[in-house]
Amino acid sequence: MKRIGVTGHRSIPYEALPHVRDRMREVLRGNGGSMQALSSLATGADQMFADIALECGAELIAVIPSDDYELGFDTPDELDSYHRLKARASQEIWLDHAHATDEAYYAAGAYIADNCDRLLAVWDGLPARGLGGTGDIVNYALDVGKPVTVIWREGVHRT
Repeated sequence: MKRIGVTGHRSIPYEALPHVRDRMREVLRGNGGSMQALSSLATGADQMFADIALECGAELIAVIPSDDYELGFDTPDELDSYHRLKARASQEIWLDHAHATDEAYYAAGAYIADNCDRLLAVWDGLPARGLGGTGDIVNYALDVGKPVTVIWREGVHRT
């Protein structure tokens, strides 16, 4: 069974969204056979990946960074999407962190990188804005020898 993990930005500029969605579908559909999708279900790239993975028939594995992870969602819609996806996950992996800190986010990203066959990164190529950000997890995955597929629309910049 192929295991695909995700790391990515919480905010993806509108002009990049169609490209990111199309590339995710292309990568996930191109794997063939049974597949597991590992995601922290964060707003943005993680939730988009989870939705598309489920659409493609993958088994969703939710990697929850901390006991109070739900407090990090900014809007009721973001939290509703998290709950909807978590309910569809075949497995939940809860990491041993009481609070949603940068260290907890890094640990979740590292767990996903360690336990996937390929990491899909929705990444603009810039350094992480905080510990556990997309750039950190991409570098971690590369350091441990995981193949990384970067998805980003050229010429688009995050604010």
